[in-house]
Amino acid sequence: MANVDPAELAKFATRAAEWWDPSGAFRTLHEINELRVDYLDQRAPVANARVLDVGCGGGLLSEGLARRGAAVLGIDLAADNLEVARSHAADADLAIDYRCVEVETLATERPGSFDIVACLEMLEHVPEPARVVDACARLLAPDGAAFFSTINRNPKSFALAIVGAEYVLNLLPRGTHEYLKLIRPAELAAWCRGARLDVAEITGLHFNPLLRTYTLGGNVDVNYFMYARKPPRAVTE
Repeated sequence: MANVDPAELAKFATRAAEWWDPSGAFRTLHEINELRVDYLDQRAPVANARVLDVGCGGGLLSEGLARRGAAVLGIDLAADNLEVARSHAADADLAIDYRCVEVETLATERPGSFDIVACLEMLEHVPEPARVVDACARLLAPDGAAFFSTINRNPKSFALAIVGAEYVLNLLPRGTHEYLKLIRPAELAAWCRGARLDVAEITGLHFNPLLRTYTLGGNVDVNYFMYARKPPRAVTE
């Protein structure tokens, strides 16, 4: 069965035209995009790497990676998002491949095809995130790097990432996140281990509302990144 929530797809598809508006609904993603690209590039150099961007949306991360020399495939299930991504990449003269395909389907078609798989701000929007993690692992070549980012599930994250970010500071459209779909680091780490990925690092993402700046490091109480690697030699099933 498809691992997709139609309501979640609609949530982003209806705002597809705003993907490249730096002051629009995706303003926060614009503000953290270079930070995200740096995080990946510092741990798994992206130049000349085969990179998969899972849940690519309008292509913000895909373009950031392509500008650093990666060969990027971006996938998403919202056709409106992909139309925007293709158009913007063409205008920017960037050769990025985009496909409307589930990550699980792609893992069956192209196992072991990518040096880096990035799945950022996406896991909390699907019914079965563990299936996505498993598919990402299968898509990686031996010694490949997987990157995930999501939001912790606890009272602090509810107060800051949902109430604060969506209803007080208006950093995101209201209803972007649902508390019960948020993911504890221990859960994500367990899914990685189950998919035969070795967790190398968990890093917090922090927002300073006074300076409106973002930094990495410290606790993972709210937003966090997880970096994992596939063993150098593929484990036979």
